[in-house]
Amino acid sequence: MDPRSEVLLRQAELFEGSLLLAGLPADDLLTRLPDARGWSWHAGDFAALESRFSGRIHFGTEAPDAPFEAAVLFLPKAKDLSDYLLNALAARLAGRELFLVGEKRGGIEAAARQLSPFGRARKLDSARHCQLWQVTVENPPQAVELEQLAKHFDIETPNGPLKIVSLPGVFSHGRLDRGTALLLEHIGKLPPGHLLDFGCGAGVLGAAIKRCHPDVQVTMLDVDAFATASSRLTLAANGLPGEVLTGDGIDAAPEHLDAIVTNPPFHTGVHTDYAATENLLRKAREHLKKGGELRLVANSFLRYQPIIEAHLGVCAVMAEGNGFRIYRAKRG
Repeated sequence: MDPRSEVLLRQAELFEGSLLLAGLPADDLLTRLPDARGWSWHAGDFAALESRFSGRIHFGTEAPDAPFEAAVLFLPKAKDLSDYLLNALAARLAGRELFLVGEKRGGIEAAARQLSPFGRARKLDSARHCQLWQVTVENPPQAVELEQLAKHFDIETPNGPLKIVSLPGVFSHGRLDRGTALLLEHIGKLPPGHLLDFGCGAGVLGAAIKRCHPDVQVTMLDVDAFATASSRLTLAANGLPGEVLTGDGIDAAPEHLDAIVTNPPFHTGVHTDYAATENLLRKAREHLKKGGELRLVANSFLRYQPIIEAHLGVCAVMAEGNGFRIYRAKRG
């Protein structure tokens, strides 16, 4: 059981009735709270929960339409995302209870201040290195449309500027990160055909490749619904076609790909997590055609080259700079 769920269950009498659990972990909490429902934007958590609690889980960037009498937000990593989520929940809870739970090292004490516009927040519990906060929503806000919170920035490509649309919670929100910038300098000479932008975020790589290589078929994939919503907005802002998929890692990707291009994530919440990237490296061969190419940028300290060579083939360092390396390998 996730420690945040354990803290909730210490106060189980508060969570009876029609309750929405937003951003809940994929554990047994819904078994213990039979009248509660979940809202997830992480495709892996959603799949795990839906398989066990079918019909009780909502997926996407918008809160479910069905009414709820109280809500719990499991604190996400990004403050701008928690702002959006708290607003979306509080707008539906006039005179009712909104709870916030999170790990101390995830910044729950600071995040609790985000409850103050809605009413007087109070700490209910502190255990398992987590805290639980509550506010009665006396000042319900006006709901804010998600797209109003998007940040826009331009990047230069050999075929002209590209508009990027980034939603709250998306990696490198509102700016171009150094790893992606390095990879953008080396997206030439990609194999023609079908290309996957793995861990697409706001769609920078996939959209840039489509702008520079119009004949390439581009598919974008991310585990996070806010990321794939951003990628769709980026494609639309530039009038570019492309397929965008929300799925849990490389297993959700098409097969018979000509290339996979990626700046893969290695954090989940406040925890370091290399599992998605290592799974990609182990299984890339299954999704690439013979001769298909993997092109990956990563922090220089991450030892991905031996894993790539063990599962795909000879791996070369194509370029490096600013603490990053680009690895290139082809399926033999």
